[in-house]
Amino acid sequence: MGILKDFWKEEDGIGVVEIILILVILILIIAVFRTQIVSIVQSAFDQINGAAGDINNDIGIE
Repeated sequence: MGILKDFWKEEDGIGVVEIILILVILILIIAVFRTQIVSIVQSAFDQINGAAGDINNDIGIE
């Protein structure tokens, strides 16, 4: 029972191997869904730029 309690209380944190595995998985997800991610980001920037033009046209100096 003492081994189980020691294991439960151990708080060494995340190791280097775990961080590398997480990064590899993220890179694979980005590689697989690259075209979808690019289209979403492009659409968001197009909407932002279009709205910025509308806001600038509505502002008038009196």
